Amino acid sequence: MEVDGHTPVIFDMGTGLRPYGEQIVGFPTSGPEGRTAPFGAFHGTALLTHLHWDHIQGLPFFAPLGNADATLDVFGPRQEEGPLADVFAGVMRPPYFPICPDELTGKVSFHDAGNDDFAINGTKVRSRWVRHTSPTLGFRVEVEGVSIAYLSDHGPGCSDDPANFVPQDVLELCDGADLVIHDSQHTNEEYEDKWFYGHCTADYAVHVAREAGASRLMLFHHCPTHCDDDVDLMLIHAQELGSAGGVDVMAATEGLSVELHHALAR
Repeated sequence: MEVDGHTPVIFDMGTGLRPYGEQIVGFPTSGPEGRTAPFGAFHGTALLTHLHWDHIQGLPFFAPLGNADATLDVFGPRQEEGPLADVFAGVMRPPYFPICPDELTGKVSFHDAGNDDFAINGTKVRSRWVRHTSPTLGFRVEVEGVSIAYLSDHGPGCSDDPANFVPQDVLELCDGADLVIHDSQHTNEEYEDKWFYGHCTADYAVHVAREAGASRLMLFHHCPTHCDDDVDLMLIHAQELGSAGGVDVMAATEGLSVELHHALAR
């Protein structure tokens, strides 16, 4: 999320972090040319929902951290095994990866979070636990009158709650949000066999947005086995459900930018 006068806020650190970083420093998206171009120091924040591979793989390849003056503050879920910094370093280290986080040229600082509310450079952030297969947070960011809720991995089947139950913590994150980015991995048919995966249906994502009075919903965390046509069909179905509750529904696509008033969410 990019807003004039505020440092960028990055949601998770998956493979998309690499092209975003190359965009910041002026690198081409492919090919070796131009990779020595000078760039200013990056300062930003990453809100990390959980430590599954698809949410952390981009950090070692985030080009702005090639500047010694660059800083990245990572707020992520508290871990039973120890401080977040130590647990993360257990994944990013030899023999799994050549270097550890503290060997990056720029500085990466890890901050443990749970059910917390905190400020980042004039931006209000709320973190709440959500239902998934490991300790996972959802986030709400408010800045310059714009609010975004981000629940990337949210699985009702990870609890004994009724199928359509929306936890209070989830409602607090999504309450009246201008944009809710929400897990919508499964069709209803797929969910019958995969309810324990820690993800949800597009129907449930629309239900969350409607219950919270959100304006816009972005379907997210598409199933790797789904092609574009599959996502399009899910989107049409979700738009029909959302129209009855005044929720504008979109589907996340690679490279998509959405303008929210005078703020830019990417």
